[in-house]
Amino acid sequence: MKADRRGIILVIGVLLASAVLGGIYGPPVKARVASADDYQSSVRNFTRVLATVQANYAEPLDTDKVIYQGAIPGMLRVLDPHSNFFDPRQFALLREDQHGKYYGVGMTVGPHDNRTIVLAPYVGAPAYNAGIRSGDIILKVDDKLTDGLTTSEVADLLKGPKGTVVHITVGREGYPEPLTFTVTRDEIPRHSVDLVTQLRPGLGYIRLSSFNETTDHELAEALKQVNAASLDGLILDMRGNPGGLLNEAVAVADMFLDKNQLIVSHHGRASPDRPYYAIRGNQGVTVPLVVLINGNSASATEIVAGAVQDHDRGLIVGETSFGKGLVQTVTQLSENTGLALTTARYYPQRATDSARLQVRVPLRLPLQPQATRAPYADQVDR
Repeated sequence: MKADRRGIILVIGVLLASAVLGGIYGPPVKARVASADDYQSSVRNFTRVLATVQANYAEPLDTDKVIYQGAIPGMLRVLDPHSNFFDPRQFALLREDQHGKYYGVGMTVGPHDNRTIVLAPYVGAPAYNAGIRSGDIILKVDDKLTDGLTTSEVADLLKGPKGTVVHITVGREGYPEPLTFTVTRDEIPRHSVDLVTQLRPGLGYIRLSSFNETTDHELAEALKQVNAASLDGLILDMRGNPGGLLNEAVAVADMFLDKNQLIVSHHGRASPDRPYYAIRGNQGVTVPLVVLINGNSASATEIVAGAVQDHDRGLIVGETSFGKGLVQTVTQLSENTGLALTTARYYPQRATDSARLQVRVPLRLPLQPQATRAPYADQVDR
């Protein structure tokens, strides 16, 4: 019954969060607006259905699974594909992505032959300093054997508060006996800027893989590193960048536009038109710009590329982008769960019916920085 009550509280939390966000982003409209009685009636109906299923279903009921994977996602599914509910683990990972850091040992792990292997320890991270290498098979974390555990479960064992110690036992090719490493966990940054280099003298290259709370600072440092003001050209590679925080997208676009130029407009029910302008501007740095995108470039990426395209600031090269012209507001709920609810849409200056960026210049440059990443779809950073 405790799980039942927790599930009902969660459903009520999602309903209230949706109602509150709707109140913030939505003024009175002519259509019928749900009252408090309507919400109470909906909760009562849900409680009756849950109680009936709990009492009569042919097999024992996992209430958390019914709530987390059934009731709440089912309710959000009728809204749009991007409004999502996050269970505690998913919400923690979302917050890590947004903050641009997490606490762990600093390596990427992935599945291989039903085992979890080390794909790459980050240079200078605790795992790297302890002597863990790419290809090591993780056999045990502290006293917990990894046989039968998923990669995500092993990754969770590697996480922990800063300064705590974890013992990692690995199998390594060429060594007859397992090796055990003592690793002290630390803060591990999730970098938005993956690669900064000059492809040739005068031609800079910056790979931007996400938009989190550190993106604008990382990009500013990257521009200094390549001395952008002195370049003949700059390539900003955002292929495969799924987006992230709206304010970071605005800050990144601000670095390339003239002061007071419109970056994007934000349309919600309570805000018919909320424009975002370049506040600081490019400070006179007008290096010729090429932006690389592809079909997996979305959301905040499209805001930046769209602003560059709108003001003829640079050339967009690659493929038609994903087309996610929505803004999600993230709300923390009870039980360490969370809700990402679509509360607005955004539009570039040259607004169209589609948020997709139509690219007419095919990608022909011999650039493959993604190849440096391990080819595992479900790799995990820890």
